[in-house]
Amino acid sequence: MRSIKELMDLSGRTVLITGGVGFIGKAMVDSVAELGANVVILDRDLTTITDVANSITKKYGVKAIPLQIDLEEPEDLSKVKPFLEKHCESLDILINNAAFVGTSNIEGWVTPFEQQSVETWRRALEVNLTAAFELTQACTEMLRNSSHGSVINVASTYGVVGPDMSLYEGTSMGNPAAYAASKGGLIQLTRWLATTLGPDIRVNAISPGGIERGQPEVFQQRYVARTPLGRMGTEEDFKGITAFLASDLSSYVTGQNFLVDGGWTAW
Repeated sequence: MRSIKELMDLSGRTVLITGGVGFIGKAMVDSVAELGANVVILDRDLTTITDVANSITKKYGVKAIPLQIDLEEPEDLSKVKPFLEKHCESLDILINNAAFVGTSNIEGWVTPFEQQSVETWRRALEVNLTAAFELTQACTEMLRNSSHGSVINVASTYGVVGPDMSLYEGTSMGNPAAYAASKGGLIQLTRWLATTLGPDIRVNAISPGGIERGQPEVFQQRYVARTPLGRMGTEEDFKGITAFLASDLSSYVTGQNFLVDGGWTAW
């Protein structure tokens, strides 16, 4: 029987993570790199991606490859598979993390429902849901060829429960319909993929709760008051669940949605 340390070891494995320079994305990159994995960091701004990649290589001594892709552009998405085949000997783990979130500054997004635009709805579903479908499809062959194939989709508690809009009263924050719909769809896609890609590839989801990022104090107070653990989340809270799902610690786990929300959805 292998030790916990051996089960966690990702040495020699390669991880592709989208949205790899965002708040949660960087924590996930850090988590798998610390366990020895090489990482392909996909995001939109090449300078930022390169900076993160260089810092990861310097910190952990693993290979970190920047990949500049705009997930709204079909031509960009079609470049991912050839890039991986050229630059990586294998692909073992795909983390679909990139998304429009509640704080994304796009028109017709954080507004009253009557003002939320169809165009923005479609953009959100394209990035939050369709891109995960396309990337998983593009990477399936490489993941099947790995003996450790794993897909991790980053969803949200708002793909599970409806929003309490009173939390946002008196702030410029909001909770767009497209965000909830796309994350709910991603959770169901996770289940569908798990039952169709197994036994070669495991597919699971992580659903974060609220993460403290300097939101208005009144919002934080309301949110914390409803959270059994008495605080909002931090990026560090996602390193452990990422390590678990990426490694052989979870080798008999698939089709699950892990709520990392401080107990928010336990009420």
